[in-house]
Amino acid sequence: MNQPSILITGAASGIGRATALHFARAGWRVGAFDLPGPGLDSLAAEAGDNLVTGAMDVTRGAEVQTTVDGFAGQAGRLDVVLNNAGILSIGQFAEIEPDRHAAIVDVNVTGVMRVAHAAYPHLAKTPGARLINLASASADFGVPEFASYSASKFAVRGLTEALNLEWAAADIHVCAVWPSFVRSPMLDNVGETTSMQRLGISLTPEGVARVIWRAATGRRRLHLPVGLLYKLLFVSGQWLPFAMKRLSMRLITGY
Repeated sequence: MNQPSILITGAASGIGRATALHFARAGWRVGAFDLPGPGLDSLAAEAGDNLVTGAMDVTRGAEVQTTVDGFAGQAGRLDVVLNNAGILSIGQFAEIEPDRHAAIVDVNVTGVMRVAHAAYPHLAKTPGARLINLASASADFGVPEFASYSASKFAVRGLTEALNLEWAAADIHVCAVWPSFVRSPMLDNVGETTSMQRLGISLTPEGVARVIWRAATGRRRLHLPVGLLYKLLFVSGQWLPFAMKRLSMRLITGY
């Protein structure tokens, strides 16, 4: 009961996997959940006794509820939830099938809502609990060739800001971590866009995991941008007029 616990979605690879290992090695009880596959099996073997894995599809409400309730009951408490599960398609909006756009929204937005809703009663029982959502640099200004992904992360930003206010009365801090491009399986086998070339794919999952650790254990901040260049863009963007932000995005994306 005294061991802090974290539940992570999309934990089989990339940022989710690196975060699961980081917290497990720090002595936390970790629930690492994702779609079934070899990634989950190898994660369990690598992380040791502090980590439990399981299959969970964030698009299935009953499955999410059962999984969250089960892990919280097993751990005896739920200190942190990391909404990390996400999918991505890169390309011209009109050339991507509508069902794929809908799937991106279902995983990246509705999935986040399902997990947050299921976790709320457990987080509310834990003093100082935190909900961390994975946003993105593409939630700052709509990014060409990432249209539906960008829209989904705008929604995550709005949800984060709303719940940060709503859930404060329950002593639940809600925040978002904002990485730019990360060297992870999500970007495997996709062509580089102009924005990738100009911003660079310089972040690692381990580097983002360290920021998530600060979001979970450090002082309470609403938005945590990741990466020096993007931090500068994020901070300046809070003060720039809309026209200047649009110009900056055009320079980055080539549009």
